Amino acid sequence: MATVGQITDVPCNNSVEFEDLARFAVQDYNQKQNAVLEFVKVLNVKQQIVSGTIYYITLEATDGGKKKVYETKIWVKTWENFKEVQEFKLVGDAPEN
Repeated sequence: MATVGQITDVPCNNSVEFEDLARFAVQDYNQKQNAVLEFVKVLNVKQQIVSGTIYYITLEATDGGKKKVYETKIWVKTWENFKEVQEFKLVGDAPEN
């Protein structure tokens, strides 16, 4: 069980919940930066229990046809129906398959 404040890995990264959060982050980034990233897939998820939960999601998105890896930090308080992207940054190019 996760301790408050501790960052832990989250299994089942391919869940719809994390895909939805990652898509939300990409959409938020696109609106704020006037960008056109397209979500591809979730690569990794970590969580931190605070007043709600902060999810650290590593995701793959395409930018102008090139696959890139991004990290996002999303604060979620489900009982308030609250979701906020706190950070969204480019990590680098996605590895070639």
